Amino acid sequence: MKFEQTTLSTPARVSAPAVPPAPAGIAAEAAAAAEPASLPSSGHNLPVGYLRAFITALVVGHHAVIAYNSFIPKTSPGPLNGPSQWWRAFPVVDSQRWAGFGLFNTFNDMFFMALMFFLSGLFVHASLGRKGSGAYLRDRALRLGLPFVVAAGVVAPLAYYPAYLQGGGVGLAGFWRQWLALDGWPAGPAWFVWVLLAFGAVAALLSRLAPRWTEALGRLASGARSRPVVFCSLLVGVSAVVYVPMALIFTPFSWASFGPFTFQTSRLLFYFVYFLAGVGVGAWGLERGLLAADGRLARRWGRWSTACATIFVLTMVVVVAALSQGGRSRGLEIGGDLAFVGFCAVSSFCFLALFAQFATKRSRLLDSLRDNAYGIYLVHYAFVSWLQLALLGAPLPGFVKGVVAFLGALALSWGTVAALRRIPGVARVV
Repeated sequence: MKFEQTTLSTPARVSAPAVPPAPAGIAAEAAAAAEPASLPSSGHNLPVGYLRAFITALVVGHHAVIAYNSFIPKTSPGPLNGPSQWWRAFPVVDSQRWAGFGLFNTFNDMFFMALMFFLSGLFVHASLGRKGSGAYLRDRALRLGLPFVVAAGVVAPLAYYPAYLQGGGVGLAGFWRQWLALDGWPAGPAWFVWVLLAFGAVAALLSRLAPRWTEALGRLASGARSRPVVFCSLLVGVSAVVYVPMALIFTPFSWASFGPFTFQTSRLLFYFVYFLAGVGVGAWGLERGLLAADGRLARRWGRWSTACATIFVLTMVVVVAALSQGGRSRGLEIGGDLAFVGFCAVSSFCFLALFAQFATKRSRLLDSLRDNAYGIYLVHYAFVSWLQLALLGAPLPGFVKGVVAFLGALALSWGTVAALRRIPGVARVV
């Protein structure tokens, strides 16, 4: 297993039981309302689907503007198999920069992957209930395993070829010589897909060992509708317990790799906690739980937005102070780790609140983005890096280049996936 100092950065169907509040005096209904539904009905949840689409677009934007981030290296990395491995995180490095992209990338990196794991966990209880653990795992292997093979085996080399060209490489044969000489096979953003598959395998195993484990998590999430702050605090506490020790041991920037399988070392268990939190919320039921349209989280979206902005500023102050000490202050290092954990939870709840409150009207454009979001995630990295390469010589400021790269990559990815999904076999998987 190799540890690297790099920073890399699915369908919207959701099952939710339509369980109305139990009328007073009817004991049977009251008892039913106190338990998670074992087999929720299947359907679309508009806020969750649109939030998933939004986060996917945010991922595209994150990668599209990172070449113009003021904090990244200012020179090309040279050969792929050279001593510098920054190209794994920054396939193309442009001399034009904009400081605002640094804040944008930092904001994203502190929450959006955790929120993606949370959103993915929302569907686990319903899927296991409908299919059973064996069929569920086979479905995950098809819908996650096969796309991972394509994304890692085809999209990733296409995405990193511009890094080879910018590093002075010439010709496809030379690229493959350098690529095959690497220690491992860089998969780019597809790491999320295989980690999600691994989490799904754990969920299936747990269902064999303890068939009602998702319902137990659902009961833990049962008070989230009326007390989202308490649920958020619980999430902060549990995630801090698993994250802070790992961050102190491996640092927040370390990645582990074996073959095409990479993951951010300090965050693996952290992401699993968010996945489990999503499982619990989904098991209790979206319409009657944390994401209820008339729940306290949605109604207090303004407070969550204010808290998100405030904690982001405080987190940046602590993190900058910790970095300025160069790792010499263990107290500041722990403070930065705790600030990250707190901000991740609050910002995730902020976006959940905003979409639960406002994403209530159907839009054909957003429906299309939602339906194609998984495919966009899988293919966007290649479009991003080639557009960044094409823009290298353009006499444009960094901000404009970033916007052009984002809009172009989103449009090309969206159109490509929409076209591919007309093929029945592709549509079944993506």
